[in-house]
Amino acid sequence: MPGCGKSTVGRHLARQLALNFVDSDTEIERRIGMPIRDYFAVHGEPAFRDIEQDVIDALTQADGSLLATGGGAVLRPSNRDALHSRTHVFYLRSSPEELFRRLRHDTHRPLLQVADPLARLRELYRERDPLYRRTAHFVVEAIRPSVPALIGMILMQLELAGLIDAESTPAPAEPPPARDGSH
Repeated sequence: MPGCGKSTVGRHLARQLALNFVDSDTEIERRIGMPIRDYFAVHGEPAFRDIEQDVIDALTQADGSLLATGGGAVLRPSNRDALHSRTHVFYLRSSPEELFRRLRHDTHRPLLQVADPLARLRELYRERDPLYRRTAHFVVEAIRPSVPALIGMILMQLELAGLIDAESTPAPAEPPPARDGSH
């Protein structure tokens, strides 16, 4: 879902695992030469999803990368198939209410530029949650944990699945304490 932490967690996890981090939305913007929001406004969602499909097909064939996709990537069966068959997929699951709390001031996500963004997030969740679950190999509850906690949960799942060696993977670094004394 938008705002669940895919890019932030992905960037930190890639560093931890010594992998290249790739964000499919960033790659799409590079290809189209404009922000996704502007492309959406001019060309519409179907044209965007066509480009997204091509990008995901290419990115899921690359080795040595950690990929964060846009939240709507699962809408196309070909994307779900490519992701599930070529990669190890983690679904960072958050409630619509938690996502709204994180995104309430975001003006860059085209699907949330509506009169009632919380209702839209609930609608997206109802539509997408079953698709995320079907695509994912792992589901991680991402309601209010810190980035290091999420990384720790993901590393533990990878270790339990035998996909990484715990001895060679350092523990996630804790963020520095807040300067004002709050946590």
